[in-house]
Amino acid sequence: MANYSKPDHWSLKAQKEGYPARSVYKLMEIDEKFNLLRYSGAGSGRGIKVLELGAAPGSWSLYLLRKFCGSSGLSLVSVDLCPLSRQYDRGLFDRPELVFIQGDFTLAGIRETIESHGPFNLIISDAAPATTGIRSVDTLRSLELAETALSYAHTALANNGNMAVKVFQGGDTGNFLKSMRDLFKSAKSFKPQACRSESFETYFLGLGKK
Repeated sequence: MANYSKPDHWSLKAQKEGYPARSVYKLMEIDEKFNLLRYSGAGSGRGIKVLELGAAPGSWSLYLLRKFCGSSGLSLVSVDLCPLSRQYDRGLFDRPELVFIQGDFTLAGIRETIESHGPFNLIISDAAPATTGIRSVDTLRSLELAETALSYAHTALANNGNMAVKVFQGGDTGNFLKSMRDLFKSAKSFKPQACRSESFETYFLGLGKK
């Protein structure tokens, strides 16, 4: 059994660079490789609205806030059942660019609150279910969260917007990717280097909402 309690290269790097979790390097690599912000109007003076689902402990939120720090070009809505960690944010989580919603994004009431801040140019989701150790069960639960995230792309993502969503490989992920290809000009799977080699997580990317 893998020993996730022992810090690896990415965990130690996150601690050194002031992020609460190693997951930040997954988003960094995805952003650098696929330029998620390209189609959203970032840098064009229009600003960018981002929806982050499954945000805690907050590494992805910190990455985005630091990336746009001082530019006033970011509007970020982060959502999670748990609060964001304040260990490394140095006040960034108090900035007006961030709206944090603590709650279950699969519930209608929370969804209404989230979508009142849209439409968004980018939707990112690192949400994962509480795992049972039974791969078929965990994969199904992960897919259900990914499908909810994709439903937000249908209703709250602006035209030409992008999406990145975590899924556990297996089950019906092939049909899920097909659904993304119906919605986006391009859709593909990608496993960042920071994913543990033994992990069956990957990311599906949708580029350019039709």
